[in-house]
Amino acid sequence: MKSTMKYLFALMLVLMLALAACGSPDETEEGGSDADENAAEDNGDELYSIDDFSNIKTNEGEAIEGGTVTFGLVSDTAFEGTLNWNFYSGNPDAQVLNWFDEPLLTWDENYVYTQDGAATYEVSEDGHTFTFTIRDNVNWHDGEPVTAEDWLFAHEVIAHPDYDGPRYGSDIRNVEGIEEFRAGEADTISGIEVIDEKTLAITYKEVSPSLVTGSIWTYPLAKHIFEDIPVEDMSSSPEVRQNPIGFGPFIVDTITPGESVTYVKNEDYWRGEPNLDGVTLRVINPNTVVQELQTGAVDMVSSFPVDQFPANADMSNVEFLGDIDRAYTYIGFKLGHWDEEAGENVVDPDMKMGDVNLRRAMAHAIDDTTVGERFYHGLRWNGTTLIPPSHPEFHDDANEGLVFDVELANQILDEAGYEDVTGDGFRETPEGEELVINFASMTGGDTAEPLAQYYVQSWREIGLNVDLEMLEFNTFYDRVEEDHPDIDVYQGAWGVGIDVDPTGLWGPVSPMNYTRWTNEENTRLLREGVSSEAFDLDYRAEVYNEWQQLMVEEVPAFPTVYRAVLSPVNNRVHNYAIGDGTGVYRYQIAVTQEDRLAAE
Repeated sequence: MKSTMKYLFALMLVLMLALAACGSPDETEEGGSDADENAAEDNGDELYSIDDFSNIKTNEGEAIEGGTVTFGLVSDTAFEGTLNWNFYSGNPDAQVLNWFDEPLLTWDENYVYTQDGAATYEVSEDGHTFTFTIRDNVNWHDGEPVTAEDWLFAHEVIAHPDYDGPRYGSDIRNVEGIEEFRAGEADTISGIEVIDEKTLAITYKEVSPSLVTGSIWTYPLAKHIFEDIPVEDMSSSPEVRQNPIGFGPFIVDTITPGESVTYVKNEDYWRGEPNLDGVTLRVINPNTVVQELQTGAVDMVSSFPVDQFPANADMSNVEFLGDIDRAYTYIGFKLGHWDEEAGENVVDPDMKMGDVNLRRAMAHAIDDTTVGERFYHGLRWNGTTLIPPSHPEFHDDANEGLVFDVELANQILDEAGYEDVTGDGFRETPEGEELVINFASMTGGDTAEPLAQYYVQSWREIGLNVDLEMLEFNTFYDRVEEDHPDIDVYQGAWGVGIDVDPTGLWGPVSPMNYTRWTNEENTRLLREGVSSEAFDLDYRAEVYNEWQQLMVEEVPAFPTVYRAVLSPVNNRVHNYAIGDGTGVYRYQIAVTQEDRLAAE
């Protein structure tokens, strides 16, 4: 059986070179020209390691005063244009936002909030109350000060019953009095106090290490702009879509919806006047990303396809930066639905994928070590648990996960009663009914569809009849979010926050828990991971090791690959970095010459 599997996989790799697909924002396997693909084939046996890269740009030459850069947002689809942190939901919009807005708190390389951001903080002796002070020189782009009222207003909007964004999750609910405010039982949020124009105190119900590693909502909402807009209309308003505002280093000048944004420098930026005069962000198709970089048409990009790195590793006009991504790709199983009224995930026992044996067998059928080597040249690698190695204190590297074992997968299905009773090569359910599994995946570069087809073929190899549908980014997540009945299994990607707490994706009241799975043990462990006891690092690691094992056993989803981030940056660019806690900020970016620097 394994030899047959290897043959089919080799066949898929050959077919991969003949297929083309478009890119998606979260899946970064974008393609290039035919020449690039042939070069990739020539270098196909060479493996790389993320350890070979730096995440901070080497400065070459002397920076000039002013200048502009062009940032390529790599995508096969337009960005949605929900340009406010309180309402956005997709990575493309976040890429647009990052240039003109930012959180009030920053963090270090260990993902702990520092005192170096636009606001500082103090913690009460009992750990429940945080008092934040916004710096006096932090102003919105229209010159109005960013105030404590703006920070309070953001919480009030997110907690409003008419709020249509994804932020009302467990972190926000931890604010004292916010659930009563949402339920209409109180006119104010009792746990938030505006002390003066620049000072805000927030009291949290549960004391947790997450409070200093990411679970505080740090994005204010300009009250003087939004207070007269009904909450249900805010996310679609011109103030979000056409004329967004922030307090970051650059100001939005013009927007071509879904296609491009031009920014001018914010001379009043609180850290100091930016070096650059401006930035242009353009959506570029994955199929042209290499050409855009070679010609110098873009100076840096949101993502570079690691499958194309070997063919372009020696591009003369760029330096490749690299880092371990705070993300993983995963296969998720639809196991319930979202109860909008109750605001919680509900497991439906009659769902097609409800049998854990079926889910476990599908996980064992996948060889992601080979996927990482053949599709990604070692720059993606086999995922074992649902906490990635970007958080080494909590990733359980001793847990092997659901290892590739086709014989075991077949044995599990046999013992669970999935048999081919009709003789067509596909197994029926234990009740003898036809079993057709609908699998949805996102479009991507040259690898996206072949990779999805590989998963389908792997599952067919163990007798499962799986139908694949490739969807572009926005359609994919619309259907997954609405629990579309035509999706039983999906391939998604999840960006882990600076806080390791998995509740945002796997919690019982998280709308982003698209599997809709939860149980008492899951809830208990997630709660213990953010309890006061979890300030003990060893205790928290032990809890999350137990949680990782629970997810291996229950398999609401399983990771496929962990990911390296590669970011080519034009040699004319100074002061650029990727990753967290580098101490390099966007206002510091500079260039050594105004003209494009093309590859030789």
